Amino acid sequence: MPNQLKVFTGKANPELAAKITEHLDIPLGQVDIGRFADGEVTVKFLENIRGTDLFLIQPTPPPAENLLELLIMMDAAKRASAKRITAVIPYFGYARQDRKDEGRVPITSKLMADLLTTAGANRVMSMDLHAAQIQGFFNIPFDHLYASAVFIDYIRQRNLQNLVMVSPDIGGLKMARAYARRLECGYAMVEKERIIANVSEARNLIGQVEGMEAVVVDDMVDTGGSIVKAAEILKDRGVKRIEVVCTHALLSRDAWKKIQDSPIDNFSACDTLTPPKIKEFTKFNLVSVAGLIAEAIRRTHDEESISTLFV
Repeated sequence: MPNQLKVFTGKANPELAAKITEHLDIPLGQVDIGRFADGEVTVKFLENIRGTDLFLIQPTPPPAENLLELLIMMDAAKRASAKRITAVIPYFGYARQDRKDEGRVPITSKLMADLLTTAGANRVMSMDLHAAQIQGFFNIPFDHLYASAVFIDYIRQRNLQNLVMVSPDIGGLKMARAYARRLECGYAMVEKERIIANVSEARNLIGQVEGMEAVVVDDMVDTGGSIVKAAEILKDRGVKRIEVVCTHALLSRDAWKKIQDSPIDNFSACDTLTPPKIKEFTKFNLVSVAGLIAEAIRRTHDEESISTLFV
């Protein structure tokens, strides 16, 4: 059927893809992703995709095979005559190097844009980019989704009293302020200094938080150092309860243990990434963005507005 909507996934987060197709009420497409004896990725679509509106769901965290799977799937889809290929990348990896802040370093987010376009993407969809200006690296349409569309209602359901939204650094202040405006509450910011990559030091708190219940909002949590230090400062300043909401829970190294042992009372993250299955981590809640992504896919296929999702 011409222009039929089809959704396929790589191996990075098949659970999310299954939820998305359930919301769309269509079957998840069949694709064989294997390895040659030396580990090289091989892809074969197991059904006809000629003339289809194709959506490939694949976050791109390390290892690099996740990115390679997406690129190779797009190349296979292009050569199989898919009408339009949309790369749905819930977590856009390699985005943190978005400018040259010192000599002899790459701009990997621009490299990602070039790779995706060359491989055959006609459109890209992602969620809570590390830097919104990354959209400008693409010469094809880019749909930037926001986890706030699901987190706002989630925070309301938490029934927190005397709420204050907190940014763990100056880079997230705009996000914290936007949440505060929607939730009709105050906001604050932890001042920190980044010493080297993945190492930062929280120094001060700007804003009134004493006796309040705080929600720290961030786009991603990697090693957990910044978010834990922010929580410690909030606790010292008299915050009664500390919750964290983040879009992408990378949680590298011993981040899980840091958070478990910290003053954080509850840690909530989206299912853009498959979280490690650590049974002893009792503070973790998973908030699904499958419905949001599914609606964005449906509207893209039907040529409807996506921006109205965030009004």
